[in-house]
Amino acid sequence: MDEKIQQFMSITGSTTKEAKRFLSEYKRVDIAVDAFYNEPVQARQTSLPQPSTSKLGALFDKYKDPDGEDISIDGTIQWCADLKVDPEDVVLLAIAYELKSPRMGEWTRKGWVDGWKSLGADNITAMTSALVRLRDKLGSDSEYFQQIYNYTFEFSRAPGQRSLPVDMALGFWNLLIPHGLQGGALSHLTRSPGSDEEEDEDGDAMMGVDEAGWREEYTDWWNQFLTEKNTKAVSKDTWQMFLEFVRTIDANFEKYDMEAAWPSTIDDFVQYAKDRLAGKS
Repeated sequence: MDEKIQQFMSITGSTTKEAKRFLSEYKRVDIAVDAFYNEPVQARQTSLPQPSTSKLGALFDKYKDPDGEDISIDGTIQWCADLKVDPEDVVLLAIAYELKSPRMGEWTRKGWVDGWKSLGADNITAMTSALVRLRDKLGSDSEYFQQIYNYTFEFSRAPGQRSLPVDMALGFWNLLIPHGLQGGALSHLTRSPGSDEEEDEDGDAMMGVDEAGWREEYTDWWNQFLTEKNTKAVSKDTWQMFLEFVRTIDANFEKYDMEAAWPSTIDDFVQYAKDRLAGKS
């Protein structure tokens, strides 16, 4: 039991009393940690030590570029190795959002300290636990998914550029879309793409019950379509509208309104997809 208590405390930064309480109720460390973080903050914030600014500063200095003020690509790779996470893991997009990364693979001291303090982590073990939580949230929370999705376009653009190179956009789509589909963040909505129909009393599109939506293979079709079309760049409008399209299109592309204000790239893809479904290509 003592080993479990120490493990729980190192991940959560909790007191011995808190560790014993959660482990007594949930037995397994991983389940107890999840329960700990799902408990309302007000119920435990008075007894928990705050993440240490000095510890976070020391970690930042460990990974910081020796010739600069920020953590750059080399430091990011080392940090990911310590976390035992692939630098191309989708969860790094959520971390970039939480730590206000100015661009891919770069982290400022203020964003690092403020972000990790907000996430309740000041050591590698606690950061690893935070990654587990954020990966799950990104996959299951549609509002959070959209925040990360929109942020990804903004922070990955080169300075002065209004669009994203298509190969980079495809790379991010291939990370985000499957993750959102698998976790439920991209659960199908019954509203027809481009319309305001079938909204609930709060004005939100309703979840589909019987209607099938976007399929995993359609993401491959989208990749192939843009490649065959020799698309060079993706605009912000296309990036943002594609998310709504994925969430609302029916599996047979029958409810798509060609007269609605969709980017022409999506218009062309719908015809491409219909042709493939009909066996024409």
